[in-house]
Amino acid sequence: MTMSYLPFRKISKRRQEELAVTIFLLAPATTIMAAVLVYPMFSSFWISLHLWDLTKPQLGHPFAGLINYLAILKDPAFWQSAKITFFFVVGAVSLEITLGLVLALLLNRDFRGKNLVRVLALLPWAIPGVVNGIMWKWIFNPSYGALNGLFYSLGLINEYQIWLGNPKIALMMCILADTWKETPFIMLIFLAALQTIPKDLYEAAWVDGCNALQALFRITIPLIKPTLFVALSLRTIWALKSFDLIYTLTAGGPAGGTTVIGYYTYIKAFVSLNLGRGAAAAFLMTLVVIIIVYFYQRALFQEVQE
Repeated sequence: MTMSYLPFRKISKRRQEELAVTIFLLAPATTIMAAVLVYPMFSSFWISLHLWDLTKPQLGHPFAGLINYLAILKDPAFWQSAKITFFFVVGAVSLEITLGLVLALLLNRDFRGKNLVRVLALLPWAIPGVVNGIMWKWIFNPSYGALNGLFYSLGLINEYQIWLGNPKIALMMCILADTWKETPFIMLIFLAALQTIPKDLYEAAWVDGCNALQALFRITIPLIKPTLFVALSLRTIWALKSFDLIYTLTAGGPAGGTTVIGYYTYIKAFVSLNLGRGAAAAFLMTLVVIIIVYFYQRALFQEVQE
């Protein structure tokens, strides 16, 4: 029996030089990514598998397997924070997608000064998250807040309200603050998608007697569905990870009414100083994000295939 071998292809000297240059150029970025992303990720996962309680240094860091994960899943506070996170994500993402689409449709029209208006509309998104939380905390202040002053001057309230004193109202105020900051980003994505739609489609629709609402649901939304899935995916992930807004605006209160999973993880790791439980909570949240992204990407792929 004869055996045939594939001929060995010798890499040319020029190709070797190009490969060496490529490795040389990628090495710094790869090293930095490994240092700031890969190593901390594996390190935190390793911590999540150990009993790592800084309040009990005498116990050391014994290997615990999945004990930290089981303890988190058995913690009623975790499931309460998961419930609050669900309402926060659904409320914030729904408002942001709806308002972002409306604003994009308005700014996609031709009018004088539209470029200036587009720039001004993006300003809330440019504000850092911590600054946004502090600003809204001042707006909601029960003694001198701008919201109370506005409503009182309009006669909508008879006395100043404590907007962040009720758990349900406080959660709605957090959703409002997050919506105000993140909606411009959604608007920008939708605006870019709308500008790719040929105007001939709308002109043909007007000739056929199509009204604005029919054009929206039969032309606009079907053509920007891929962009819609991307916006939903990004905003869902970011909303699930919300921490800075909650930390600066309500600190998880009142009565834990705004303690989302991100803030719950912070409490476990940096307040209770139980690094093992905190790392386990963080990886559970990561697992949820991965699952959501998988289904979003699957839906997006099916939409593109169709």
